[in-house]
Amino acid sequence: MPARLGRMAMAAALTSAVLVSNPGAAAADPSPAQARAKLVKLNERADKLVEQYNQATETYKAAKKKYDTLNAEVGRKNAQADVLREDLVAAAVGDYQSIPINDWRRFPFQGTPDSALATMASLEQIAQARAAKVRAFEAATKELRERRADAKRVLAEADTARDKAEDEKEKVAKMVAEQTKLLRRLGAFKTGNPNSTGIKYTGPASGNARAALQFAFSQVGKPYRFGGTGPGSFDCSGLTQAAWRSAGVELPRTTYTQWSWGAERRVPLNALQPGDLLFSKGLGHMGMYAGGGKMVHAPQTGDVIKVVSLDDYWRNRLLGAIRP
Repeated sequence: MPARLGRMAMAAALTSAVLVSNPGAAAADPSPAQARAKLVKLNERADKLVEQYNQATETYKAAKKKYDTLNAEVGRKNAQADVLREDLVAAAVGDYQSIPINDWRRFPFQGTPDSALATMASLEQIAQARAAKVRAFEAATKELRERRADAKRVLAEADTARDKAEDEKEKVAKMVAEQTKLLRRLGAFKTGNPNSTGIKYTGPASGNARAALQFAFSQVGKPYRFGGTGPGSFDCSGLTQAAWRSAGVELPRTTYTQWSWGAERRVPLNALQPGDLLFSKGLGHMGMYAGGGKMVHAPQTGDVIKVVSLDDYWRNRLLGAIRP
């Protein structure tokens, strides 16, 4: 009996060791239905994270551009101050080597009283010119100090924005890895073709809306990639921005900024026209209305740019529309 108990204890210990070394072995893989449900939630979270990353990236770009402009201005102001400084140094050397211009009584006047008065007037003009140079130098250096302070502050803002963008990128990368893992388990991961020539748009759009849709349809089959702005891959707002840019309309970069940009251009969902921008609730995703109850969009990780029907699922997700 003791021997039997010993063998049972040994078996239990071995089982525990196996489970500890391979903790996933004790839990069964999620069923396809469970994996799909989890994927839906992941996609919704990823939509928001991607747009937060895009927004942080755009904030950094704007701050960096502002800093570069200020820094270039600092360089110009510094050059101006250097020229004025050299001029003052030369004037000081000249003053040292000649009679002090401010003490006209020590100047050895010669000739008539009229010539003496003319000399005094010339000295006064020289003094005024010298004073003007000093004032110009002081003003230039004051402005230079102010611009340097501005540039330093803006650079700090850019550094903060860059760090935030990097943090958001790290979060998105982890989310993408989880999405990819689930999609591969379901056999639904699509790599897409970065060189896809897409499909032809044959809908009812006209004018620049037609040009935008022709561009968007020519991207069908290319992979979704967060932060993508083309030409080989796009995210949702990157696609709409590129499509309308091809039609001569410059949209902001993210779903948030495109929605804000179109505050005065919003249209009811029951009055859509081809080319209108469609936004999901929460502003995590967007697409473009193609006409005939269809939308072209760049979906999520593991999928490709495609044309889909605006069925009940999509209509229930929509927040509103904008007509560029």
